[in-house]
Amino acid sequence: MTEHDHEPIPGLPGLLPEGERILWQGAPGWRVLARTAFHTRIVTGYFVLLAGWALGAALAHGIRAIGDLAGVALTAAFGLLAVGLLHALAWGAARTTLYTLTNRRIVFRVGIAFSKCINLPLPLVGSVGLALHPDGSGDLPLALTSVRKLGYIALWPHARPWRLATPEPMLRAVPDAERVATLIGRACLAVHPQGTVTQPAVVATPEPAFGQAVAA
Repeated sequence: MTEHDHEPIPGLPGLLPEGERILWQGAPGWRVLARTAFHTRIVTGYFVLLAGWALGAALAHGIRAIGDLAGVALTAAFGLLAVGLLHALAWGAARTTLYTLTNRRIVFRVGIAFSKCINLPLPLVGSVGLALHPDGSGDLPLALTSVRKLGYIALWPHARPWRLATPEPMLRAVPDAERVATLIGRACLAVHPQGTVTQPAVVATPEPAFGQAVAA
């Protein structure tokens, strides 16, 4: 049983209206999400440095009993706990997330404690960004043309990093991201007048950086 089994259509709040069809559905890979959104590698490195510092201090003072390594053990324990919690959050976020692309909208079904549904009509998507990770997964931020903005906290972790003033919804850690970006770009072009949407420039990077969109 999954988080979306109770829904009429998994990932959607109701049945599709006449003429609307699903083009793609997918969810984040939780391991990639842990690295890129919850920064588990950075946190691990931080605690490794702290443990090394504690070990160096213990060696400098002289280790005469096992209790002299209590600081190292405590730091390592806190580090394991912190990284474990971050991995658990990433797993929970990935399990409760489902992205849906139809020929009319993009739907984010997200939320660990409280599930919510974010509908983005395709005419509001002005451009699609893409940052590829080494395994072929990637992040796809969506620049919106709507005057009404979505809240960054309400979107996170499904938001482009550091865009606090003008938050951009972002599909996170999506497998086969280049193909998905192409599908979104084509779907947007089909509903935009005179090809006004811009498609993504591909940037192969494990970091949350994005290329400039190029004219379709």
